[in-house]
Amino acid sequence: MSTTAAAVDATEPVDATEPGAREAVEAVEAMEPAEAVEATEPVEALATVGGLPLRDVVREKMRTRIAEGAWVPGTRLVERDLAEEFGVSRVPVREALRALESEGFVELLPRRGAVVRDLTRSVVADLFDIRQVLEALVARLVAERVDEEGLARLRTVVEDGRRAVEAGDHTRCGTANTAFHETLLQLTGNDSLRSVLEPVTGRLRWLFRQTTDHERVQTEHEQLYAALASRDAELAAAVALAHVRASRHMVLDGMPD
Repeated sequence: MSTTAAAVDATEPVDATEPGAREAVEAVEAMEPAEAVEATEPVEALATVGGLPLRDVVREKMRTRIAEGAWVPGTRLVERDLAEEFGVSRVPVREALRALESEGFVELLPRRGAVVRDLTRSVVADLFDIRQVLEALVARLVAERVDEEGLARLRTVVEDGRRAVEAGDHTRCGTANTAFHETLLQLTGNDSLRSVLEPVTGRLRWLFRQTTDHERVQTEHEQLYAALASRDAELAAAVALAHVRASRHMVLDGMPD
């Protein structure tokens, strides 16, 4: 079954006529939730990949698919199918879905299970409010702290964006847009800021991919790079704020009321 066409089914039907089946069900139902999970599935959520808990690895994969549009709003997500696809048990998948619900990517609905959440006009407007504050702060910090190596990294991203625009490659433009903003955040050198923003970065990534006027966005990125290279923190903050406001109008004007 496709992961884009199914619903989470956290409960499996049990044939109560099988010997001992009813007693087994009653025993599980009498347990505390954590005990029930341990009795029915391997305790895999504590496993790690590259130092990250397995549930976080699964969550990042799922978050990326939503942010990049592979799973559109309304897509129903099945624990069983996702566990099979990612090669894990259903425990880390279930925990990843709960985390994505808290981040605003997924809704857990009665009788439907987990569904990719629709970003409404109101939610998108709220995200742009966050971006306005965030990107002005990020630009100011980068202008104050960036070294030549950091500027070289950012220049490479900007140049890749220009090549994507000139080639008319909309997918690459979206990737370059995301890379530009994520590189800026990295260049702040502020790990606390990055960790605080983690719950919204995926949704911001989704916003970056709603851009249709790639030439305008690329030009604004180049202007912001120039301000950062001049080490003028106030100018960089002002350019970043203007960039977000222009994107806000473009995205919201294209959404239904």
